[in-house]
Amino acid sequence: MKTEDKEYLQSLLETPSPTGWEVPVATLVRERMGEVADEVQTNTMGSVHAKLAGKGEGPSLMLAAHMDEIGLMVTYITPEGYLYVTSVGGVDAAILPGLRVDVHTESGTLRGVVGRKPIHLIKADDRSKVTPIDELVIDLGMPGEKVQELVRVGDQITFGVCFEEFGEGMAVSRAFDDKIGVYIATRVMEEIAAAGGASGDFIAAATVQEEIGTRGGETSAYGIAPDVALAFDVTHATDYPGIDKTKHGSFTCGQGPVIARGPNINPVVFSRLVAAAEAEGISYQIEAEPGPTGTDARAIQMQRGGIPCGLVSIPLRYMHTPNEVICLQDAEDTIRLLTRFALDLDEDVSFVPGV
Repeated sequence: MKTEDKEYLQSLLETPSPTGWEVPVATLVRERMGEVADEVQTNTMGSVHAKLAGKGEGPSLMLAAHMDEIGLMVTYITPEGYLYVTSVGGVDAAILPGLRVDVHTESGTLRGVVGRKPIHLIKADDRSKVTPIDELVIDLGMPGEKVQELVRVGDQITFGVCFEEFGEGMAVSRAFDDKIGVYIATRVMEEIAAAGGASGDFIAAATVQEEIGTRGGETSAYGIAPDVALAFDVTHATDYPGIDKTKHGSFTCGQGPVIARGPNINPVVFSRLVAAAEAEGISYQIEAEPGPTGTDARAIQMQRGGIPCGLVSIPLRYMHTPNEVICLQDAEDTIRLLTRFALDLDEDVSFVPGV
């Protein structure tokens, strides 16, 4: 990964974008995609659509990845200045006590700590219990009057952690789900442009509000109405202790992108993704998805008269925690895979199953 690309990825990850408050990261996306796209638009939901015009009559392709990350929201401020919160997206209450967080206010970002009674003061019978989110408080370390002045109900909160490389080719950060996808969508567009363009239009869609129901993917797919679409997201790595591979499949960090297969996936798109991986000599993994996936693909497929859709992911450890882990090479291999898929589309392709 080039230095400038890694810096872009780090900026995406460390710029706050909890669901419904994606504007800061959308600004970064527009700036970077605007350097290569023929047209960049932002819809009223806040999703960013960057279009690279095709050079022929091939099908238009949309690649969607969501910008939003999970977080918390202020629901009540005590007279003493402690914040009560609720979750935005799927937040595990067990990981929160003792965590440093960032509270995003109109006047700036405030550092906070998620507080809970120390183990010495918790009754023995309660020590093994998870404290519900609505019983935790955030301590901003300042007087109640000052907190009341700076913080409002509805302010958003993100985990106070940053991007870091570690081990051998691994990286850890909050919000790899799914800002790694936004990075990949950007890089695929740049690679297609460097190759002289695809036969049809390519649209990189950085979508919003996936974490509360694929809302951005739904509206983007309807508005763009592509001939074919790919969703990119992360999937659960199962290469660490405690995960039952017989139930969740075998997905290993560093062994390549994961191509989904099932009713949410157009079979022609699946076959062409596999063919693209094999043509590029890219190792890949296959994930069985027997129903609607928990990604933008579930929304995209059902728009208008039905949009042929595929889903590509990379394995991620510790999803929806402050310390999500990926292998950076999986991301680079995915860029090659998706670029090849886009460049191989021509005007004669049909996505009608069995025809």
